[in-house]
Amino acid sequence: MRGLSKSSIVAAALASFLSPDGADQREAVIARRLDRLTHQSDLLERDQTILIEAVALFIRHYLTVSTPVPPEHQEAVRAQGRARFEQFVEQLGRHLHRGHSLARRLTEELGADGRAYAKAADDAAQAIGEGGQ
Repeated sequence: MRGLSKSSIVAAALASFLSPDGADQREAVIARRLDRLTHQSDLLERDQTILIEAVALFIRHYLTVSTPVPPEHQEAVRAQGRARFEQFVEQLGRHLHRGHSLARRLTEELGADGRAYAKAADDAAQAIGEGGQ
């Protein structure tokens, strides 16, 4: 825009704004932005579904395989739990720092078209439902 006067820039902007095509252009820009936001929202929903299913499966597994702890061993088990949680937090930090994403990896493994993902999510939901019966 070098070499143009401020008044010529303002005149061009006003002409663009007032032209009959201006409304169509603004509508197209808004539609593209809304499409991008919709896509981002869909990705967030997908990632949230993966997270919910993973947590639900983990909880079901944990509750299935964990045994009650006798009272005399509870303090030792709590200490071991704290140490394991610290290791988990450190490992999670390293994983996130490297930019890894379980949701992204699962999506890549299940296919970009989403059908395999939807089937896997349905299968997981069904497995969770059957396990509770």
